[in-house]
Amino acid sequence: MRTGVIAKKLGMTRVWTDDGVHVPVTVLQMDGLQVTAVRTDETDGYTAVQLGLGKRKVKHTSKAMRGHFAKASVEPKRKLAEFRVSADGLLNPGDELQADHFVAGQYVDATGISIGKGFAGAMKRHNFGGLRASHGVSISHRAHGSTGQCQDPGKVFKGKKMAGHMGASQVTKQNLEVVLTDVDRGLVLVKGAIPGAKNGWVLLKDAVKKVAPEGLPFPGSIKAAVADAPAEIPAETPAEAAPEAVTDGE
Repeated sequence: MRTGVIAKKLGMTRVWTDDGVHVPVTVLQMDGLQVTAVRTDETDGYTAVQLGLGKRKVKHTSKAMRGHFAKASVEPKRKLAEFRVSADGLLNPGDELQADHFVAGQYVDATGISIGKGFAGAMKRHNFGGLRASHGVSISHRAHGSTGQCQDPGKVFKGKKMAGHMGASQVTKQNLEVVLTDVDRGLVLVKGAIPGAKNGWVLLKDAVKKVAPEGLPFPGSIKAAVADAPAEIPAETPAEAAPEAVTDGE
């Protein structure tokens, strides 16, 4: 089981397919996503990875959290989240995940805080049909109707759908398709809408109800591993370039 990621919701747009069909997508950014802590069976009794995203000023970070980030050798983060992983899916503190942690065509589950609507009536909050527009009904056309019985039981049962606070709650949307990833800009484009407002935090992980496609990077697409490979190439380049320079001079 791989770790999920934290992403910042930038908004919605659309992309065009080769067939000329436009697909509405939500743009998520996960630039600078790093591992801030690791939980193991030996020390914590379970295996998980804690990730951090976004920059926070040091003066706005508590002394305890400064030590927490310093232990992982990362800068202070604005958002932290923990993801359960298998024992072989653990990462190292300081590792930075890239956008190609997901691949186009796979399905993911997105969790976010829905947009707050304040106090809402029963029709808006629970999609009630309301009362009749005529035939004796006056004033209470958008009322929710009866809420209980008579003397027995003589109360309104808990959980009754009524007017009240709407939104600003954690919502998970499952089986969303990844349309495109952009590693250079750290973007993940997911088909459809995702809970939350612009600039809100979204937790993205592999869909639990879909089979993961083959070729997924495991335990994840780490930027540090990719950056180390090109560092070895320039060592041989000057030796190969010298004979070519002599040949041009002749």
